[in-house]
Amino acid sequence: MPARQLRPDDAEFAPFYAGYVSLVPDGDIVAILATQLDDTLALLNPLTDSQGGYRYGPDKWSIREVLGHVADAERVFAYRTMRIARGDATPLPGFDENAYVPAGRFEERPLASLTAELAAVRRATVALLAGLPDEAWELAGTASDARVTVRGLAWITAGHELHHRRLLSERYLASLANAP
Repeated sequence: MPARQLRPDDAEFAPFYAGYVSLVPDGDIVAILATQLDDTLALLNPLTDSQGGYRYGPDKWSIREVLGHVADAERVFAYRTMRIARGDATPLPGFDENAYVPAGRFEERPLASLTAELAAVRRATVALLAGLPDEAWELAGTASDARVTVRGLAWITAGHELHHRRLLSERYLASLANAP
């Protein structure tokens, strides 16, 4: 079985990411990543620009900020993937999503711009992963002071989007539907 079809074991990512990885169904992770964004976009495309600013709580990100965060995180995961897949053993630093979101100024952008950006980021991620040789999937490096494999990063990427899609559906869109 090709390495990209194997679910990563717990030694391939930091324990923090186990929840994300557990959300991803078994299968070819490149195919999963190539198709899962359609479901997220189907959830978001009916929203108006005004709804894109919705927050389900005063200290929570808006829908636009969630989308910006998902795109930013995927870029970081893809960058880590590329470095490790190319044999770069340099430890890679973490990133502070709570600092990135305000710096991204996502509230100043139309919702459609952010969904288009997320789709472009995903296409780039899929292209990177689809071009990897089988042996690259098991290469390991260090990111955020933890061991991670290329395969682990691919599954983290998919699970991270699924996590935020669930939050968007359950906490944002459900609240919007019940708003007066």
